[in-house]
Amino acid sequence: MSWDTVRLDWDGNVATLTVDRPEALNALNVETLEAMGEAITEAADEDARALVLTGAGDDAFIAGADIEYMKDLSTAEGQEWGELGHDVADALEAFPAPTIAAVNGYAFGGGCEMAIACDLRVASESAVIGNTEIDLGIIPGWGATQRLPELVGDETARRMIFLGERLDAQSAAEAGIFGEVVADEVLEDTVDELAERIAAKPAVAMRAAKQALNQRHEGSQSAGLEYEKRAFASLFGTPDQREGMEAFVEKRDPEFE
Repeated sequence: MSWDTVRLDWDGNVATLTVDRPEALNALNVETLEAMGEAITEAADEDARALVLTGAGDDAFIAGADIEYMKDLSTAEGQEWGELGHDVADALEAFPAPTIAAVNGYAFGGGCEMAIACDLRVASESAVIGNTEIDLGIIPGWGATQRLPELVGDETARRMIFLGERLDAQSAAEAGIFGEVVADEVLEDTVDELAERIAAKPAVAMRAAKQALNQRHEGSQSAGLEYEKRAFASLFGTPDQREGMEAFVEKRDPEFE
Protein backbone atom coordinates (compact mmCIF):
# COMPACT_ATOMS: atom_id res chain seq x y z
CA MET A 1 0.00 0.00 0.00
CA SER A 2 1.01 3.63 -0.36
CA TRP A 3 -0.03 6.64 1.70
CA ASP A 4 0.30 10.41 1.38
CA THR A 5 1.55 11.10 4.91
CA VAL A 6 3.64 8.05 5.84
CA ARG A 7 6.18 5.81 4.13
CA LEU A 8 6.98 2.18 4.78
CA ASP A 9 10.43 1.24 3.50
CA TRP A 10 12.24 -2.07 3.68
CA ASP A 11 15.88 -3.02 4.06
CA GLY A 12 15.91 -6.79 4.08
CA ASN A 13 13.56 -7.81 6.88
CA VAL A 14 13.73 -4.45 8.68
CA ALA A 15 10.80 -2.10 8.06
CA THR A 16 11.03 1.67 8.60
CA LEU A 17 7.83 3.64 9.13
CA THR A 18 8.42 7.35 8.45
CA VAL A 19 5.84 9.99 9.31
CA ASP A 20 6.18 12.19 6.24
CA ARG A 21 4.71 15.61 7.00
CA PRO A 22 7.86 17.69 7.47
CA GLU A 23 6.03 20.89 6.56
CA ALA A 24 3.88 20.30 9.67
CA LEU A 25 6.75 18.96 11.80
CA ASN A 26 5.18 15.53 11.27
CA ALA A 27 2.19 16.38 13.45
CA LEU A 28 -0.39 13.62 13.63
CA ASN A 29 -3.83 14.07 12.09
CA VAL A 30 -6.55 11.52 11.42
CA GLU A 31 -5.22 10.61 7.99
CA THR A 32 -1.71 10.07 9.33
CA LEU A 33 -2.79 7.99 12.31
CA GLU A 34 -4.96 5.79 10.11
CA ALA A 35 -2.08 5.37 7.66
CA MET A 36 0.31 4.52 10.49
CA GLY A 37 -2.05 1.84 11.70
CA GLU A 38 -2.28 0.33 8.23
CA ALA A 39 1.50 0.47 7.76
CA ILE A 40 2.13 -1.23 11.11
CA THR A 41 -0.30 -3.99 10.14
CA GLU A 42 1.40 -4.40 6.78
CA ALA A 43 4.83 -4.64 8.40
CA ALA A 44 3.54 -7.30 10.78
CA ASP A 45 1.87 -9.24 7.96
CA GLU A 46 5.13 -9.16 6.00
CA ASP A 47 6.97 -10.60 9.03
CA ALA A 48 9.26 -7.67 9.73
CA ARG A 49 11.96 -8.72 12.19
CA ALA A 50 12.28 -5.13 13.42
CA LEU A 51 10.25 -1.96 12.91
CA VAL A 52 11.80 1.52 13.06
CA LEU A 53 9.59 4.58 13.62
CA THR A 54 10.93 8.01 12.67
CA GLY A 55 9.96 11.37 11.18
CA ALA A 56 10.83 13.01 7.87
CA GLY A 57 13.09 16.05 7.74
CA ASP A 58 15.65 17.42 10.15
CA ASP A 59 13.45 19.18 12.70
CA ALA A 60 10.97 16.73 14.15
CA PHE A 61 10.33 13.11 15.01
CA ILE A 62 6.64 13.79 15.63
CA ALA A 63 6.01 17.26 17.03
CA GLY A 64 2.65 16.23 18.47
CA ALA A 65 -0.96 15.95 17.42
CA ASP A 66 -2.77 18.32 15.07
CA ILE A 67 -4.00 21.04 17.44
CA GLU A 68 -5.88 22.89 14.71
CA TYR A 69 -7.98 19.73 14.33
CA MET A 70 -8.33 19.05 18.06
CA LYS A 71 -9.34 22.49 19.26
CA ASP A 72 -13.04 22.24 18.36
CA LEU A 73 -13.67 18.58 19.21
CA SER A 74 -16.62 17.63 21.38
CA THR A 75 -16.28 15.10 24.19
CA ALA A 76 -17.57 12.34 21.90
CA GLU A 77 -15.19 13.37 19.14
CA GLY A 78 -12.36 13.58 21.66
CA GLN A 79 -13.16 10.00 22.64
CA GLU A 80 -12.85 8.85 19.03
CA TRP A 81 -9.61 10.82 18.62
CA GLY A 82 -8.16 9.32 21.78
CA GLU A 83 -9.15 5.83 20.70
CA LEU A 84 -7.44 6.30 17.33
CA GLY A 85 -4.17 7.41 18.94
CA HIS A 86 -4.36 4.57 21.45
CA ASP A 87 -4.89 2.08 18.66
CA VAL A 88 -1.65 3.13 16.97
CA ALA A 89 0.40 3.30 20.18
CA ASP A 90 -0.99 -0.08 21.27
CA ALA A 91 -0.12 -1.55 17.86
CA LEU A 92 3.48 -0.42 18.30
CA GLU A 93 3.62 -1.92 21.78
CA ALA A 94 2.06 -5.20 20.62
CA PHE A 95 4.01 -5.44 17.34
CA PRO A 96 5.33 -9.02 17.09
CA ALA A 97 8.94 -7.88 16.66
CA PRO A 98 10.93 -5.19 18.49
CA THR A 99 10.18 -1.58 17.58
CA ILE A 100 12.74 1.24 17.66
CA ALA A 101 11.93 4.95 17.80
CA ALA A 102 14.62 6.98 15.99
CA VAL A 103 13.91 10.34 17.61
CA ASN A 104 15.38 12.93 15.28
CA GLY A 105 14.05 16.21 16.67
CA TYR A 106 10.92 17.39 18.47
CA ALA A 107 8.82 14.69 20.12
CA PHE A 108 6.04 16.43 22.03
CA GLY A 109 2.65 15.24 23.21
CA GLY A 110 1.48 12.46 20.93
CA GLY A 111 4.97 12.23 19.47
CA CYS A 112 6.39 11.45 22.90
CA GLU A 113 3.63 8.88 23.38
CA MET A 114 4.46 7.12 20.11
CA ALA A 115 8.15 7.04 21.08
CA ILE A 116 7.53 5.53 24.52
CA ALA A 117 5.18 2.92 23.02
CA CYS A 118 8.19 1.54 21.14
CA ASP A 119 10.50 -1.02 22.72
CA LEU A 120 13.71 0.98 22.29
CA ARG A 121 14.51 4.64 21.71
CA VAL A 122 17.61 6.17 20.13
CA ALA A 123 17.82 9.96 19.95
CA SER A 124 19.85 12.54 18.10
CA GLU A 125 21.65 15.14 20.19
CA SER A 126 19.17 17.77 18.99
CA ALA A 127 16.10 15.80 20.10
CA VAL A 128 13.71 17.33 22.63
CA ILE A 129 10.90 15.31 24.20
CA GLY A 130 8.00 16.00 26.53
CA ASN A 131 4.35 15.62 27.37
CA THR A 132 3.17 19.18 26.87
CA GLU A 133 -0.60 18.60 26.82
CA ILE A 134 -1.32 20.37 30.13
CA ASP A 135 -0.70 23.75 28.47
CA LEU A 136 -3.47 22.93 25.99
CA GLY A 137 -6.00 22.28 28.74
CA ILE A 138 -5.89 18.49 28.33
CA ILE A 139 -3.83 15.52 29.53
CA PRO A 140 -1.82 12.94 27.61
CA GLY A 141 -4.39 10.79 25.84
CA TRP A 142 -2.40 8.10 24.04
CA GLY A 143 -0.79 6.20 26.87
CA ALA A 144 1.74 8.44 28.62
CA THR A 145 0.03 8.47 32.01
CA GLN A 146 0.62 4.71 32.14
CA ARG A 147 3.82 4.16 30.14
CA LEU A 148 5.90 7.16 31.17
CA PRO A 149 6.13 6.34 34.91
CA GLU A 150 7.52 2.91 34.04
CA LEU A 151 10.38 4.55 32.17
CA VAL A 152 11.24 7.51 34.38
CA GLY A 153 9.65 6.79 37.75
CA ASP A 154 6.61 8.36 39.33
CA GLU A 155 8.12 11.69 40.45
CA THR A 156 9.71 12.53 37.11
CA ALA A 157 6.60 11.46 35.19
CA ARG A 158 4.42 13.68 37.34
CA ARG A 159 6.74 16.64 36.86
CA MET A 160 6.81 16.11 33.09
CA ILE A 161 3.02 15.84 32.86
CA PHE A 162 2.02 18.41 35.52
CA LEU A 163 4.48 21.04 34.26
CA GLY A 164 4.63 20.13 30.59
CA GLU A 165 8.40 19.83 30.95
CA ARG A 166 10.51 19.38 27.82
CA LEU A 167 13.73 17.40 28.20
CA ASP A 168 16.74 17.69 25.96
CA ALA A 169 18.22 14.45 24.66
CA GLN A 170 20.82 13.99 27.38
CA SER A 171 18.40 14.81 30.19
CA ALA A 172 15.87 12.39 28.72
CA ALA A 173 18.53 9.68 28.52
CA GLU A 174 19.46 10.27 32.16
CA ALA A 175 15.77 10.05 33.07
CA GLY A 176 15.45 6.70 31.31
CA ILE A 177 13.52 7.64 28.18
CA PHE A 178 16.34 7.23 25.66
CA GLY A 179 18.64 4.23 25.66
CA GLU A 180 21.21 6.00 23.51
CA VAL A 181 21.97 9.53 22.31
CA VAL A 182 24.16 10.04 19.25
CA ALA A 183 25.25 12.88 17.00
CA ASP A 184 22.56 13.98 14.57
CA GLU A 185 24.53 12.89 11.54
CA VAL A 186 24.94 9.29 12.73
CA LEU A 187 21.42 8.64 14.06
CA GLU A 188 20.24 6.81 10.95
CA ASP A 189 23.33 4.60 10.76
CA THR A 190 23.18 3.83 14.48
CA VAL A 191 19.52 2.81 14.31
CA ASP A 192 20.11 0.79 11.14
CA GLU A 193 22.87 -1.16 12.87
CA LEU A 194 20.73 -1.76 15.95
CA ALA A 195 17.79 -2.93 13.84
CA GLU A 196 20.03 -5.27 11.86
CA ARG A 197 21.39 -6.80 15.06
CA ILE A 198 17.85 -7.37 16.33
CA ALA A 199 16.67 -8.78 13.00
CA ALA A 200 19.53 -11.30 13.06
CA LYS A 201 18.30 -12.83 16.33
CA PRO A 202 15.95 -15.86 16.32
CA ALA A 203 12.50 -14.52 15.46
CA VAL A 204 10.43 -16.97 17.50
CA ALA A 205 12.49 -16.42 20.64
CA MET A 206 12.42 -12.65 20.10
CA ARG A 207 8.64 -12.69 19.82
CA ALA A 208 8.40 -14.74 23.01
CA ALA A 209 10.75 -12.36 24.82
CA LYS A 210 8.69 -9.34 23.83
CA GLN A 211 5.41 -11.00 24.80
CA ALA A 212 6.84 -12.00 28.17
CA LEU A 213 8.11 -8.47 28.84
CA ASN A 214 4.73 -7.03 27.87
CA GLN A 215 2.92 -9.27 30.36
CA ARG A 216 3.81 -6.82 33.12
CA HIS A 217 1.29 -4.44 31.56
CA GLU A 218 -1.64 -6.81 31.81
CA GLY A 219 -4.37 -5.96 34.27
CA SER A 220 -3.52 -2.74 36.05
CA GLN A 221 -2.07 -0.92 33.06
CA SER A 222 -4.94 -1.82 30.75
CA ALA A 223 -7.37 -0.48 33.35
CA GLY A 224 -5.25 2.65 33.60
CA LEU A 225 -5.25 3.11 29.86
CA GLU A 226 -9.03 2.80 29.76
CA TYR A 227 -9.31 5.44 32.47
CA GLU A 228 -6.93 7.71 30.57
CA LYS A 229 -9.08 7.45 27.45
CA ARG A 230 -12.18 8.57 29.35
CA ALA A 231 -10.38 11.38 31.18
CA PHE A 232 -8.77 12.64 27.96
CA ALA A 233 -12.09 12.75 26.11
CA SER A 234 -13.89 14.46 28.99
CA LEU A 235 -11.63 17.52 28.70
CA PHE A 236 -12.71 18.37 25.15
CA GLY A 237 -15.26 21.13 25.20
CA THR A 238 -14.03 22.56 28.52
CA PRO A 239 -13.12 26.26 28.60
CA ASP A 240 -9.47 25.50 29.38
CA GLN A 241 -9.15 23.10 26.45
CA ARG A 242 -10.68 25.63 24.08
CA GLU A 243 -8.50 28.44 25.41
CA GLY A 244 -5.31 26.37 25.45
CA MET A 245 -5.64 25.24 21.86
CA GLU A 246 -6.92 28.57 20.53
CA ALA A 247 -3.93 30.27 22.16
CA PHE A 248 -1.56 27.76 20.59
CA VAL A 249 -3.05 28.26 17.13
CA GLU A 250 -3.01 32.04 17.59
CA LYS A 251 0.58 31.96 18.95
CA ARG A 252 -0.20 33.68 22.26
CA ASP A 253 -0.09 32.75 25.95
CA PRO A 254 -3.25 31.05 27.21
CA GLU A 255 -5.42 32.61 29.89
CA PHE A 256 -6.90 29.69 31.80
CA GLU A 257 -9.81 29.94 34.19
